[in-house]
Amino acid sequence: MLELTRDGQRLTILPETGAALGQWQVHGHDMLRPVANPALRNQKGVAVGAYPLLPYVNRIAEGHFSFGGEEYRLTPNMEGCPHPIHGNGWEHEWQIAHKTDSHAILTFDHVPSDEAGRGEWPYAYRAVMSYELRADGLYVSIVIRNSDKVDQPVGLGFHPFFHSEAGSNLKFAADSVWLTDDNGLPIEKKACEGEWDFSKGQALEGRVLDNGFTGFGGHTRLEQPGGVPTLTVEADSIFSHLVVFSQPQEGYVAIEPVTSMTDAINRPEIAGRGVHVLAPGQSFGGMIRFHAEAARRPAEG
Repeated sequence: MLELTRDGQRLTILPETGAALGQWQVHGHDMLRPVANPALRNQKGVAVGAYPLLPYVNRIAEGHFSFGGEEYRLTPNMEGCPHPIHGNGWEHEWQIAHKTDSHAILTFDHVPSDEAGRGEWPYAYRAVMSYELRADGLYVSIVIRNSDKVDQPVGLGFHPFFHSEAGSNLKFAADSVWLTDDNGLPIEKKACEGEWDFSKGQALEGRVLDNGFTGFGGHTRLEQPGGVPTLTVEADSIFSHLVVFSQPQEGYVAIEPVTSMTDAINRPEIAGRGVHVLAPGQSFGGMIRFHAEAARRPAEG
């Protein structure tokens, strides 16, 4: 485990668990709500507060897709679900490339040299994660480089878990939302109106969500009760989609800026689906910034 500190903040990083975050504390407040998901066996039961999603985000239907004239079949990686999910970066140990008191850079190289590797993802790539504590919060940078000899389609995202309690309120702007089937695949696109309009904020209490939003404006605000600092998340424009995974009975909400819709690689008819094709040697990435507003310092004495 790595630990970064700066200006009343403490960040723990888990290189062996997919470059995940353990906890981000701001003046003694736990900003993340770590979750242990037994269905994700390669997280080995570790409770994680956030983790990178790459080289694709969310689910690929039945693990099947075609690209460049070839057909591919990925191996399911979540127990009980036939659709591989969240790429394979979270399944592996990452290497520490750089470390200071407040900044760490980690790398992961995927080389599909055998059947198991090709079942995770058929193309070679290098991923770089940068975690940096600055005076105003946590800055997360994600970059992927095509280290293969052919073009490859990619998607990126970040999957942080936050507290969702009675009184929690989520605010963000988006154009539309995808309704999903029982396995989390998109089936119907609707305008963000009524219950799907979060532009003025909506309460999360009792709200179960697992939906992708398109036309995401790059800014979310999560207001919390009980003195927990209000959280804002700001994402670069490449993250034009947002997944909200709210499980109030478990006390958490995942707010995930991502570059594509769910199963984007199999939806060529949908404009703005978010598949990015990298030529050999080409890179793609962006930054997400997390700010804790009006964090209360513990009382002295």
